[in-house]
Amino acid sequence: MTTGPRWGMTIPFYDRSLAASRDLIAELPGLGYTDAWSAEVNGVDGFVPLAMASEWAPQMRLGSAIVPVSTRGPGLLAMSAATLADLAPERFVLGIGASSPAIVERWNAGEFVKPFARTRDTLRFLRKALAGEKVGERYETFEVKGFKLERAPKIPPKIVLAALRPRMLRLAAEEADGAITNWLSPGDVRKVRAEVGEETELIARLFVCVSEDAAKVRELGRWMLASYLTVPVYAAFHDWLGRGEVLRPMHEAWAAGDRQAALKAIPDEVVDELIVHGDAATCRARIREYVRNGLNTPILAPIPGGEVPIAQAVRDLAPVEE
Repeated sequence: MTTGPRWGMTIPFYDRSLAASRDLIAELPGLGYTDAWSAEVNGVDGFVPLAMASEWAPQMRLGSAIVPVSTRGPGLLAMSAATLADLAPERFVLGIGASSPAIVERWNAGEFVKPFARTRDTLRFLRKALAGEKVGERYETFEVKGFKLERAPKIPPKIVLAALRPRMLRLAAEEADGAITNWLSPGDVRKVRAEVGEETELIARLFVCVSEDAAKVRELGRWMLASYLTVPVYAAFHDWLGRGEVLRPMHEAWAAGDRQAALKAIPDEVVDELIVHGDAATCRARIREYVRNGLNTPILAPIPGGEVPIAQAVRDLAPVEE
């Protein structure tokens, strides 16, 4: 079992449905994983996998990383969180965030307006609603009139924020219970940690490919990085982290519609910084480097493409004393 930092896993797994993930999710606690975290993009939603995992792996802490604040109404978000808090008392962590224009507007017919303010307002509303208060309040980005949970959780869940840059990171430290970040290197952790202080839980999803074929991993990694780092919030994040110039050729080619040139413009060292790869021992050592630099909760996301099947990678990446 792990001693010290938490050691999380993304559920369900990339190579199978939620229904087909049951046995492997149930295996996680025995392997030493402490946490199971969902995601919500265009696959499963953020809550159902956690509801199922609350039964399949009742020892684990469960978290959403993340559910967007602009694809559900505030009241519905509170109801979903209250349901999970009831199923997994003191084990559920609600991760919320601004998300992106593509997810909010193009896919969900919402409005991606004032993302910082909307996240802050939702956090403040949820604090009151999940504590069982009747909320009637005009916030900067929405107004709630007389909402009260029919059955508030006995113990309100912790709330953590998706945060990439100083303003949101400071909000997470000052008003939430932690910060979730993404697509960063072990060295980047120090810069992010400096914004939230030493007491704030810092959580990050780490994409891992158990493979010694570096060329194959880099080819796969370039596609993943291009799809993420061209999103404005991630582009700004990496500008802040200091990769603005090295990623400029990728951004220029992408903006010109030349996808192949954009992929070729991503240097090997950037892929190697942002995707954990190698044999299982090398990957575990890399993950522990993140932890040494200030990450409290790594959330592993084993990706297909390596020589090792996902199920075996999950087992091989489990925390061990080394």
